[in-house]
Amino acid sequence: MTPSQETALNSPVTPAWVRRPTNLARAVTAELVERIVRGVHPSGTPLPPEPILCETFSVSRTVVREAVKILQEKGLVQVRQGAGTMVTPPSHWDMLDELVLAATIAMDDSLAILDDLVVTRRVLESDMANVAARQADPETIERLAAMVDRMDELVDDHVTYHDHDRAFHDAIMQASGNRIARGVVRALESQVINTARYMGRTERALCVASNQGHRRIYERIAAHDSDGAAQAMFTHITEAWLVRRSGSDNPVRLRR
Repeated sequence: MTPSQETALNSPVTPAWVRRPTNLARAVTAELVERIVRGVHPSGTPLPPEPILCETFSVSRTVVREAVKILQEKGLVQVRQGAGTMVTPPSHWDMLDELVLAATIAMDDSLAILDDLVVTRRVLESDMANVAARQADPETIERLAAMVDRMDELVDDHVTYHDHDRAFHDAIMQASGNRIARGVVRALESQVINTARYMGRTERALCVASNQGHRRIYERIAAHDSDGAAQAMFTHITEAWLVRRSGSDNPVRLRR
């Protein structure tokens, strides 16, 4: 054994928080977001005082104060004069925030937050399909046709199929010209596209059924049938999610 190896064996393991990530405040924030969402620090109760947080995470008061400031921006806490830093109710949380959404999804055994995500996506994408059908040019229509045809060839490869699936939806969103709605949908989906709870079942028959829905959407857009495109998108997103979540024991509560 070399001297360096012997030194490594005899040295204590350095705690993760002492390894000084690039941005300590963000690291502390991420841990506190998870703890608040899990209920370690329940709504209506104060966060531990600064000295306790400093000791818990082995960081300075400056780092803790910056972390609390970020938590306040995310809506998870409110600083009250004389009462300390209070944890706010979930209704105050910024659910479009990456950390908040990811932690909430991870803790939601009922899949209710994913149901809400799908409802939100469905409303926005149905409207964007409506607009896309009214203003899609021949190039866009040709592109959508090629994408649907290509997905027919990919039903045995669900990973590549789903990449093309997302590209198809994104092409329609781009065709609508609604950058705000597209940004919201992309931000929401970025949190869940790699999670088994959202992706659900992936067998070949489901890819086949999914692309039938895509083809109906494409056909309505190609026909410049705005109402038909919106309804086709609404039906496709609803049915695809109900099938994907069908392995769950939780009741479905999708709203219209």
